[in-house]
Amino acid sequence: MRETLAALADLTRAHFFFVWPLLFCSGLALAFANYGGFSWELVGRAALIGLFGFEAGLVLNDYVDREHDRRDIDGSLTRYWRPFGARPIPEGRVSPRAAFALFLILAGSAAAIAATLPAPHNLYVLGIMGYSYLVEYFYQTKKRRQTLPLAQVVGRTDFALFPVAGYLVHGSPDAAALLIFLFFYPWALAHLAANDIADVANDRARRMATIPVLYGMRGAVLWVLGFAAVHAAMALVFGLTLGPVALAGFAAGLILLGAATCLILRGKSPAAGMRALPLIHATLIVYAAAIIAAVVL
Repeated sequence: MRETLAALADLTRAHFFFVWPLLFCSGLALAFANYGGFSWELVGRAALIGLFGFEAGLVLNDYVDREHDRRDIDGSLTRYWRPFGARPIPEGRVSPRAAFALFLILAGSAAAIAATLPAPHNLYVLGIMGYSYLVEYFYQTKKRRQTLPLAQVVGRTDFALFPVAGYLVHGSPDAAALLIFLFFYPWALAHLAANDIADVANDRARRMATIPVLYGMRGAVLWVLGFAAVHAAMALVFGLTLGPVALAGFAAGLILLGAATCLILRGKSPAAGMRALPLIHATLIVYAAAIIAAVVL
Protein backbone atom coordinates (compact mmCIF):
# COMPACT_ATOMS: atom_id res chain seq x y z
CA MET A 1 0.00 0.00 0.00
CA ARG A 2 2.80 2.41 0.88
CA GLU A 3 4.47 1.85 -2.52
CA THR A 4 1.17 2.40 -4.29
CA LEU A 5 0.54 5.68 -2.47
CA ALA A 6 4.08 6.85 -3.23
CA ALA A 7 3.60 6.00 -6.90
CA LEU A 8 0.31 7.93 -7.00
CA ALA A 9 1.97 10.89 -5.29
CA ASP A 10 4.71 10.91 -7.94
CA LEU A 11 2.17 10.57 -10.74
CA THR A 12 0.15 13.54 -9.49
CA ARG A 13 3.12 15.65 -8.26
CA ALA A 14 1.28 15.67 -4.95
CA HIS A 15 3.51 18.18 -3.14
CA PHE A 16 2.35 20.90 -5.55
CA PHE A 17 -1.35 20.10 -5.03
CA PHE A 18 -2.24 23.39 -3.27
CA VAL A 19 -1.06 25.54 -6.18
CA TRP A 20 -3.72 24.44 -8.68
CA PRO A 21 -6.88 25.33 -6.67
CA LEU A 22 -5.20 28.57 -5.54
CA LEU A 23 -4.49 29.60 -9.12
CA PHE A 24 -7.95 28.53 -10.32
CA CYS A 25 -9.68 30.41 -7.50
CA SER A 26 -7.66 33.56 -8.19
CA GLY A 27 -9.62 33.80 -11.43
CA LEU A 28 -12.85 33.18 -9.55
CA ALA A 29 -11.98 35.92 -7.03
CA LEU A 30 -11.69 38.42 -9.87
CA ALA A 31 -15.06 37.28 -11.20
CA PHE A 32 -16.62 37.92 -7.77
CA ALA A 33 -15.12 41.42 -7.83
CA ASN A 34 -16.56 42.13 -11.27
CA TYR A 35 -19.94 40.40 -10.98
CA GLY A 36 -20.70 40.20 -7.24
CA GLY A 37 -22.49 37.27 -5.64
CA PHE A 38 -19.71 35.83 -3.46
CA SER A 39 -20.31 32.26 -2.29
CA TRP A 40 -18.09 29.98 -0.19
CA GLU A 41 -19.93 27.01 -1.65
CA LEU A 42 -18.94 28.11 -5.15
CA VAL A 43 -15.34 28.62 -3.99
CA GLY A 44 -15.33 25.02 -2.73
CA ARG A 45 -16.66 23.68 -6.01
CA ALA A 46 -14.16 25.74 -7.98
CA ALA A 47 -11.26 24.55 -5.82
CA LEU A 48 -12.18 20.92 -6.49
CA ILE A 49 -12.57 21.55 -10.22
CA GLY A 50 -9.14 23.18 -10.31
CA LEU A 51 -7.50 20.46 -8.23
CA PHE A 52 -8.98 17.45 -10.03
CA GLY A 53 -8.78 19.05 -13.46
CA PHE A 54 -5.11 20.02 -13.26
CA GLU A 55 -4.07 16.75 -11.63
CA ALA A 56 -5.79 14.91 -14.47
CA GLY A 57 -3.66 16.84 -16.95
CA LEU A 58 -0.47 15.85 -15.11
CA VAL A 59 -1.45 12.19 -15.21
CA LEU A 60 -2.32 12.49 -18.91
CA ASN A 61 1.14 13.97 -19.51
CA ASP A 62 2.79 10.88 -18.01
CA TYR A 63 0.47 8.48 -19.81
CA VAL A 64 1.09 9.94 -23.26
CA ASP A 65 4.87 10.11 -22.72
CA ARG A 66 5.20 6.73 -20.99
CA GLU A 67 7.45 5.08 -23.60
CA HIS A 68 9.70 8.09 -24.21
CA ASP A 69 10.22 8.60 -20.48
CA ARG A 70 12.03 5.25 -20.35
CA ARG A 71 14.96 6.94 -22.13
CA ASP A 72 15.69 9.41 -19.31
CA ILE A 73 19.36 9.67 -18.35
CA ASP A 74 19.18 12.54 -15.82
CA GLY A 75 16.87 12.32 -12.82
CA SER A 76 17.30 15.89 -11.53
CA LEU A 77 14.01 17.29 -12.82
CA THR A 78 12.13 14.11 -11.91
CA ARG A 79 13.31 14.46 -8.31
CA TYR A 80 12.20 18.09 -8.30
CA TRP A 81 8.71 17.52 -9.68
CA ARG A 82 7.87 14.28 -7.86
CA PRO A 83 7.91 13.90 -4.05
CA PHE A 84 9.44 10.40 -4.20
CA GLY A 85 11.62 11.17 -7.23
CA ALA A 86 10.34 8.51 -9.62
CA ARG A 87 8.38 8.10 -12.84
CA PRO A 88 5.85 5.42 -11.85
CA ILE A 89 4.76 4.22 -15.31
CA PRO A 90 8.19 3.57 -16.91
CA GLU A 91 9.38 1.98 -13.66
CA GLY A 92 6.42 -0.42 -13.62
CA ARG A 93 4.98 0.86 -10.33
CA VAL A 94 1.75 1.94 -12.06
CA SER A 95 0.47 0.25 -15.20
CA PRO A 96 -0.49 2.38 -18.21
CA ARG A 97 -4.03 1.07 -17.87
CA ALA A 98 -4.23 2.13 -14.22
CA ALA A 99 -2.75 5.54 -15.03
CA PHE A 100 -5.32 6.13 -17.76
CA ALA A 101 -8.07 5.04 -15.38
CA LEU A 102 -6.81 7.57 -12.84
CA PHE A 103 -6.88 10.27 -15.52
CA LEU A 104 -10.50 9.39 -16.32
CA ILE A 105 -11.45 9.44 -12.62
CA LEU A 106 -9.84 12.82 -12.01
CA ALA A 107 -11.07 14.42 -15.24
CA GLY A 108 -14.51 12.88 -14.77
CA SER A 109 -14.72 14.22 -11.22
CA ALA A 110 -13.76 17.73 -12.37
CA ALA A 111 -16.25 17.54 -15.24
CA ALA A 112 -19.05 16.28 -12.99
CA ILE A 113 -18.57 19.18 -10.58
CA ALA A 114 -18.26 21.66 -13.45
CA ALA A 115 -21.53 20.35 -14.90
CA THR A 116 -23.32 21.50 -11.72
CA LEU A 117 -22.47 25.13 -12.45
CA PRO A 118 -25.32 27.22 -13.87
CA ALA A 119 -25.41 27.64 -17.63
CA PRO A 120 -23.55 28.96 -19.52
CA HIS A 121 -20.70 28.82 -16.97
CA ASN A 122 -20.71 25.03 -16.98
CA LEU A 123 -20.26 25.05 -20.76
CA TYR A 124 -17.39 27.56 -20.55
CA VAL A 125 -15.50 25.47 -18.01
CA LEU A 126 -16.21 22.13 -19.68
CA GLY A 127 -15.16 23.57 -23.03
CA ILE A 128 -11.82 24.77 -21.66
CA MET A 129 -11.30 21.39 -19.96
CA GLY A 130 -11.86 19.47 -23.18
CA TYR A 131 -9.65 21.84 -25.15
CA SER A 132 -6.87 21.66 -22.56
CA TYR A 133 -6.69 17.86 -22.56
CA LEU A 134 -6.62 17.79 -26.36
CA VAL A 135 -3.89 20.42 -26.41
CA GLU A 136 -1.88 18.51 -23.80
CA TYR A 137 -1.96 15.45 -26.04
CA PHE A 138 -1.01 17.62 -29.03
CA TYR A 139 1.91 19.15 -27.12
CA GLN A 140 3.29 15.80 -25.96
CA THR A 141 3.11 14.22 -29.41
CA LYS A 142 3.91 17.20 -31.65
CA LYS A 143 7.22 18.01 -29.94
CA ARG A 144 8.51 14.58 -31.01
CA ARG A 145 8.64 15.73 -34.62
CA GLN A 146 8.73 19.45 -35.40
CA THR A 147 11.13 22.02 -36.82
CA LEU A 148 9.27 25.02 -35.39
CA PRO A 149 8.06 25.27 -31.77
CA LEU A 150 4.38 24.84 -32.63
CA ALA A 151 3.88 22.35 -29.80
CA GLN A 152 5.10 24.90 -27.27
CA VAL A 153 3.24 27.92 -28.67
CA VAL A 154 -0.07 26.05 -28.90
CA GLY A 155 0.48 23.74 -25.97
CA ARG A 156 0.94 26.40 -23.30
CA THR A 157 -2.40 28.00 -24.08
CA ASP A 158 -3.87 25.31 -21.82
CA PHE A 159 -2.02 26.63 -18.79
CA ALA A 160 -2.94 30.24 -19.53
CA LEU A 161 -6.59 29.24 -19.87
CA PHE A 162 -6.61 27.48 -16.50
CA PRO A 163 -7.15 30.65 -14.37
CA VAL A 164 -9.45 31.94 -17.11
CA ALA A 165 -11.63 28.87 -16.52
CA GLY A 166 -11.68 29.80 -12.83
CA TYR A 167 -12.91 33.26 -13.81
CA LEU A 168 -15.61 31.78 -16.03
CA VAL A 169 -16.98 29.68 -13.17
CA HIS A 170 -18.84 32.86 -12.21
CA GLY A 171 -17.89 35.44 -14.82
CA SER A 172 -18.35 35.81 -18.56
CA PRO A 173 -15.90 36.10 -21.46
CA ASP A 174 -14.86 39.75 -21.24
CA ALA A 175 -11.83 42.04 -21.14
CA ALA A 176 -10.80 40.78 -17.69
CA ALA A 177 -10.76 37.18 -18.92
CA LEU A 178 -8.60 38.24 -21.86
CA LEU A 179 -6.18 40.07 -19.56
CA ILE A 180 -5.83 37.00 -17.35
CA PHE A 181 -4.87 34.97 -20.43
CA LEU A 182 -2.45 37.58 -21.76
CA PHE A 183 -0.83 37.88 -18.33
CA PHE A 184 -0.21 34.16 -17.80
CA TYR A 185 0.54 33.05 -21.39
CA PRO A 186 4.03 34.64 -21.74
CA TRP A 187 4.84 33.43 -18.20
CA ALA A 188 3.90 29.90 -19.29
CA LEU A 189 6.18 30.12 -22.34
CA ALA A 190 9.11 31.45 -20.28
CA HIS A 191 8.57 28.75 -17.65
CA LEU A 192 8.40 26.01 -20.27
CA ALA A 193 11.76 26.96 -21.76
CA ALA A 194 13.34 27.14 -18.30
CA ASN A 195 11.98 23.67 -17.55
CA ASP A 196 13.36 22.41 -20.87
CA ILE A 197 16.77 23.94 -20.17
CA ALA A 198 16.88 21.98 -16.91
CA ASP A 199 15.85 18.78 -18.71
CA VAL A 200 17.75 19.17 -21.97
CA ALA A 201 19.81 15.99 -21.55
CA ASN A 202 16.67 13.89 -21.29
CA ASP A 203 14.97 15.68 -24.18
CA ARG A 204 17.94 14.93 -26.40
CA ALA A 205 17.84 11.30 -25.32
CA ARG A 206 14.10 11.19 -25.99
CA ARG A 207 14.60 13.05 -29.31
CA MET A 208 12.13 15.74 -28.27
CA ALA A 209 12.23 19.01 -30.20
CA THR A 210 12.08 21.31 -27.20
CA ILE A 211 13.31 24.91 -27.21
CA PRO A 212 16.97 24.20 -26.29
CA VAL A 213 17.05 21.25 -28.69
CA LEU A 214 15.68 23.37 -31.53
CA TYR A 215 17.65 26.56 -30.88
CA GLY A 216 20.51 25.59 -28.59
CA MET A 217 21.13 26.85 -25.09
CA ARG A 218 21.65 30.45 -26.21
CA GLY A 219 18.36 30.45 -28.12
CA ALA A 220 16.52 28.97 -25.15
CA VAL A 221 17.96 31.62 -22.83
CA LEU A 222 16.83 34.36 -25.20
CA TRP A 223 13.39 32.71 -25.34
CA VAL A 224 13.12 32.89 -21.53
CA LEU A 225 14.37 36.47 -21.47
CA GLY A 226 12.03 37.60 -24.25
CA PHE A 227 8.85 36.09 -22.86
CA ALA A 228 9.74 37.20 -19.33
CA ALA A 229 9.95 40.76 -20.69
CA VAL A 230 6.58 40.44 -22.45
CA HIS A 231 5.12 39.04 -19.24
CA ALA A 232 6.49 42.00 -17.25
CA ALA A 233 4.76 44.42 -19.63
CA MET A 234 1.48 42.54 -19.28
CA ALA A 235 1.90 42.51 -15.50
CA LEU A 236 1.92 46.31 -15.57
CA VAL A 237 -1.16 46.47 -17.80
CA PHE A 238 -3.08 43.87 -15.77
CA GLY A 239 -1.94 45.30 -12.44
CA LEU A 240 -3.12 48.79 -13.32
CA THR A 241 -6.64 47.42 -13.81
CA LEU A 242 -6.58 45.68 -10.42
CA GLY A 243 -5.09 48.43 -8.26
CA PRO A 244 -2.12 49.03 -5.95
CA VAL A 245 -2.34 45.77 -3.98
CA ALA A 246 -2.06 43.69 -7.15
CA LEU A 247 0.68 45.95 -8.52
CA ALA A 248 2.72 45.41 -5.35
CA GLY A 249 2.21 41.65 -5.55
CA PHE A 250 3.08 41.55 -9.22
CA ALA A 251 6.21 43.58 -8.53
CA ALA A 252 7.28 41.01 -5.93
CA GLY A 253 6.64 38.22 -8.43
CA LEU A 254 8.63 40.02 -11.10
CA ILE A 255 11.58 40.38 -8.73
CA LEU A 256 11.57 36.60 -8.28
CA LEU A 257 11.17 36.04 -12.02
CA GLY A 258 13.96 38.53 -12.72
CA ALA A 259 16.26 36.67 -10.32
CA ALA A 260 15.42 33.38 -12.03
CA THR A 261 16.06 34.88 -15.45
CA CYS A 262 19.42 36.22 -14.29
CA LEU A 263 20.41 32.76 -13.05
CA ILE A 264 19.59 31.28 -16.45
CA LEU A 265 21.25 34.12 -18.34
CA ARG A 266 24.46 33.82 -16.33
CA GLY A 267 24.61 30.02 -16.18
CA LYS A 268 23.22 28.97 -19.58
CA SER A 269 23.13 25.38 -18.33
CA PRO A 270 20.76 22.71 -17.01
CA ALA A 271 22.05 23.40 -13.49
CA ALA A 272 21.10 27.06 -13.88
CA GLY A 273 17.65 26.03 -15.08
CA MET A 274 17.19 23.81 -12.03
CA ARG A 275 18.18 26.66 -9.69
CA ALA A 276 15.76 29.01 -11.45
CA LEU A 277 12.69 26.76 -11.40
CA PRO A 278 11.77 27.16 -7.70
CA LEU A 279 11.88 30.94 -8.11
CA ILE A 280 9.70 30.78 -11.22
CA HIS A 281 7.18 28.54 -9.48
CA ALA A 282 7.14 30.84 -6.46
CA THR A 283 6.04 33.68 -8.72
CA LEU A 284 2.90 31.72 -9.56
CA ILE A 285 1.89 31.53 -5.89
CA VAL A 286 2.68 35.23 -5.42
CA TYR A 287 0.59 36.18 -8.47
CA ALA A 288 -2.42 34.12 -7.41
CA ALA A 289 -2.25 35.52 -3.87
CA ALA A 290 -1.88 39.07 -5.23
CA ILE A 291 -5.01 38.76 -7.39
CA ILE A 292 -7.03 37.40 -4.46
CA ALA A 293 -5.64 40.05 -2.10
CA ALA A 294 -6.52 42.81 -4.58
CA VAL A 295 -10.14 41.65 -4.42
CA VAL A 296 -10.33 41.06 -0.68
CA LEU A 297 -8.41 44.09 0.62
